[in-house]
Amino acid sequence: MHIKISIIVPVYNVESYLSKCLSSIVNQTLKEIEIIAVNDGSTDNSLSILKKYSSIHKNIIIINKDNGGLSDARNVGIKNALGEYIAFVDSDDWIDKEMMFDMYYLAKNNDADIVFCSLQKVDEYDNVIKNIPQFHNLPEKINFKDNLKIFGEIENFACNKIFRKSLFKNIKFPKGLNFEDNATIPRIILNSKILAKSNNYYYKYFVRDNSISNSYNDKGLDMLNAICLVKKDYLSSCYANQNNVWKKFVIFQGFYCFLAYSAYVKDKEIKKIMLLHLKNLLASEKISKKEILMYNRFGENYLNSLNYKKKLYYLIQLIRI
Repeated sequence: MHIKISIIVPVYNVESYLSKCLSSIVNQTLKEIEIIAVNDGSTDNSLSILKKYSSIHKNIIIINKDNGGLSDARNVGIKNALGEYIAFVDSDDWIDKEMMFDMYYLAKNNDADIVFCSLQKVDEYDNVIKNIPQFHNLPEKINFKDNLKIFGEIENFACNKIFRKSLFKNIKFPKGLNFEDNATIPRIILNSKILAKSNNYYYKYFVRDNSISNSYNDKGLDMLNAICLVKKDYLSSCYANQNNVWKKFVIFQGFYCFLAYSAYVKDKEIKKIMLLHLKNLLASEKISKKEILMYNRFGENYLNSLNYKKKLYYLIQLIRI
């Protein structure tokens, strides 16, 4: 059987959520798929659940390995993938049954290197907490060279996309770095020519009750480290002279996304250190406060698109740095 999409599912101690995730994948209307479940040293009942599903669904491949983290598990999955395209599903999330069918045929019809869809943050009962639309203002087929602005606007989720497998020939997820998507997806996009999109909210991002907790700490600095990794590829790309595009990328990822994370950091000293690192980054990139205020996303001023509370937060932080 010709495998159209390899779906990689890194698994680590998710016994409470894994069955719902796997059920959503095995019930895809696109049948020419393989499901590569990378058991990353789970110590709970996750492996037993995987074995149960693989005994029924022969397109599930289980790979057991010592714990190495999300990036390592994804890289192992990519190495073993046989599909034309690669998709990633986190093991506590789930997907709509039409996702792979629709996105694969969008890829084929548009000869796309990457296809992405919109996401929804949901609770365990499928109640929608937040819709996360992706470029509703752009056509289905997107020529990256003609739409460079999206490089500074796109959100770096790996899981709402399918990727032509060849894109990973020279790019891996960085092991040992938090926010690995931030360091990887922009580099993949730089090597792409055609992107396609579905406006459907196919990917369900599960928000656990304990998601907002003390886990917000200085690991957020890896968001800035990711920017440095991406810059190396950007400067060696054919877009290196497009400095305004790069600045927009840094403003969105470095200022807005980084500060959105740091808002949840409770330790005042850590927060102070993080703001200092941000200040140094903006200075090194010669990004002015005016450029931050004027940043547009999806065709409108980003700051003005936010609610009053968020707008006030960013303005206060801008004054501080």
